[in-house]
Amino acid sequence: MRRRICVPMIIACLLLTGCGGGKAGTAADEARQPYREMDGCTAEAKVTCGTGEDDRTAFALRCSFVPEKTSSVEILAPETVAGIRASVDSRTLALTYADLCLDTGAGGTGALSPAACIPRILEALRDGWLLEENDEKLNGVPCLRLCLDQTEQSGEKTVTAVWLKKDGGEPVYGEISSGGKIILTAEFTAFQFGDILNQQNSESKETETAPASSR
Repeated sequence: MRRRICVPMIIACLLLTGCGGGKAGTAADEARQPYREMDGCTAEAKVTCGTGEDDRTAFALRCSFVPEKTSSVEILAPETVAGIRASVDSRTLALTYADLCLDTGAGGTGALSPAACIPRILEALRDGWLLEENDEKLNGVPCLRLCLDQTEQSGEKTVTAVWLKKDGGEPVYGEISSGGKIILTAEFTAFQFGDILNQQNSESKETETAPASSR
């Protein structure tokens, strides 16, 4: 028997929002260059939202990120909402579930959406204004920590801290803060650079041209 899921409640839980310039450092600028030049990437992360121990909610998310295009986010867990997909406009960070569009920042509610967390972190790496850079170990992994400023259209400041592996440059962990409080955290479990848009188009064409007997 199929369980009925209340979509408005799911969206309310996910909807808890998102741009900047860029000050060049030495190690920081070198670490950010692949993100500025990439055609796309795929990432998976455990994203936690909330401002206190008692109101923390965790989601496992998979994101196919395409710079300045529409990226996709899929909820992997919890099981009750697994499989729900959202489109994220990389310019405005607006979320679209099916035919429902939810503005997560350009309209200026100041809210932060866990569904937009991974794209926000990647956009911060590309365009955020560098506030700090330092070497840190995270769970024993040597990392470069970057603290980046993003400003909403409303004028509200959002600060993103990202830990990148010193060896390889992949993101390990990220924190998004607003009003001096950490609103979202992301523990990255998988990451790969790649031209996602061309891969998707290629896969679509292969499906369309495949013989009926092979489908």
